[in-house]
Amino acid sequence: MGAAYDIAIVGAGMAGASLAAAVAGRARVLLLEAEDRPGYHATGRSAAFWTESYGGPAIQPLTSASGPFLRDGGFLSPRGALTIGRRGQESEIAAFARRFAALGVRVELLGRAQLEARIPGLLDDWTCGALEPDCCDIDVAGLHQHYLAAARRSGAELWCSARLAGAFEEARRWRFVLADGREAEAGILVDAAGAWADRVADLSGVAPLGIGPLRRTIAQLRVAPAVPDSLPLVLDIAERFYFKPEAGRLWLSPHDETPSIACDAAAEEIDVAEAIARLEGVVDWQVERVEHRWAGLRSFAPDRLPVYGFDPRHPRFFWFAGQGGFGIQTAPAAAELGARLLLGQGSGPIDPAQFSPARFY
Repeated sequence: MGAAYDIAIVGAGMAGASLAAAVAGRARVLLLEAEDRPGYHATGRSAAFWTESYGGPAIQPLTSASGPFLRDGGFLSPRGALTIGRRGQESEIAAFARRFAALGVRVELLGRAQLEARIPGLLDDWTCGALEPDCCDIDVAGLHQHYLAAARRSGAELWCSARLAGAFEEARRWRFVLADGREAEAGILVDAAGAWADRVADLSGVAPLGIGPLRRTIAQLRVAPAVPDSLPLVLDIAERFYFKPEAGRLWLSPHDETPSIACDAAAEEIDVAEAIARLEGVVDWQVERVEHRWAGLRSFAPDRLPVYGFDPRHPRFFWFAGQGGFGIQTAPAAAELGARLLLGQGSGPIDPAQFSPARFY
């Protein structure tokens, strides 16, 4: 038998790293990463924004609660988000604004002239919008490295190239074996494996919950005229695109959600072409070149809410997965909630009941 730990966390992306940092000072923690470096998959491919409406009303408390930590740590820079609608979608924009304003989010309704002032070259059909002035860009790499460093300082160990081959419950502990033959044991096994969450459960003899990966495409474009640095994050009320400036270029997504196996995702030409076609229906800019394209896997439970908590049938198996595309902007609050549940310290200010894996049993 190998080394013994209190908690072994499978996955060292943003979810696993943030949770390790939150518990490492109070438990012996092992962080297992299947790749040769942490954050290779979803964490390293994020469009990197924090906006309180993203993910919907059930996610907003986690996002809002994460804001102070992200701001105080210097991980946010102002951007603003503008959700826009076509002529005839005024009622949808108004309902969007009312829904989030009632939750305490700052939202301002804009008309056509105000949209034109913020989005140069906006085509005539786009007439209404809702501005969230508090939206910010996130330094994803900086935040991820912060959590990894904090976990190490508190005594957590990180094993890379440590792909789980199997885990077995024995005498109230987990014995797990890696693909390279290494073994270790832990009192609690945490599944923070993102797109591989159901696979990790299956390897551990735990029933999967139906957490499925969905591919999301982003393309980096050079456009004319050049993208102004002041451009907000622009989202479609119908969820058919979003785009934002990045270092003089445009990051564009068709807001796709293509079911996928858990894999090293890659952008497909048809999705990039669709994104550009949708952009051409919004602004009169000329796309001069596609400079880079990539895709990431966003993993959702069947009800599209994250899963945080001990499995009802395996009380030493802890789910910390299903965080969709909002796992980075909610990382501080989710890690605090997860740490409280792991260490038996109560739920804190956010009720964990809606995120419990028990809802699937």
